[in-house]
Amino acid sequence: MSIESFISQYGLAAIFLGAAFEGETSVVTGGLLAHQHMLPLVGSAAAAVTGSFFADQLFFFAGRHYRDTKRVRRIAEKPAFAKALDTLDRHPTIFILGFRFLYGLRTISPIAIGTSHIPARTFVVLNAISALVWGVVFTAIGYVFGDGLIQLVDKVMPKQKLVGVAILVAVAAVLIAAIRFWRGRHARKAAPQAIVSPDRSH
Repeated sequence: MSIESFISQYGLAAIFLGAAFEGETSVVTGGLLAHQHMLPLVGSAAAAVTGSFFADQLFFFAGRHYRDTKRVRRIAEKPAFAKALDTLDRHPTIFILGFRFLYGLRTISPIAIGTSHIPARTFVVLNAISALVWGVVFTAIGYVFGDGLIQLVDKVMPKQKLVGVAILVAVAAVLIAAIRFWRGRHARKAAPQAIVSPDRSH
């Protein structure tokens, strides 16, 4: 099986899983592959939207139905959990619409929201809107900036464009991971030494 046929067959599933558990890199890559006509643009965006939506619904219901388990309690002890709940209390609608765009809060926020007083129906609607915007925006970024990226790859590796794109995506993923690690480490150092875990039983 060629790389092209492999991407054609499994690319949308990879975008779905990447959007669910990895983040923007997978979605931007989907847009880039759509620009190369290796994946359908609408399909790439739909995979990103649905992957993000279903993952956050899963985390929300984990927080709602398993809040008393040890795993959720350990998550609730993290500073980001308290920050998510505090922001949710002050700006519930805006926070639910925007948490997936915020560094350090994307995964933990739906769990925190699940432990709150927010009705499940409200979260489903707002989560769907947010996932739609997020998936379309980052797919579009990969698609719109595809020309520049492909031109760059073509200059460096004119005979192996696909390999060049893969290397470019890998480098971008490493850079994003490094930035996230550095920012997370900086945030932990800046956080107070003792943080009281919130007691919320809505």
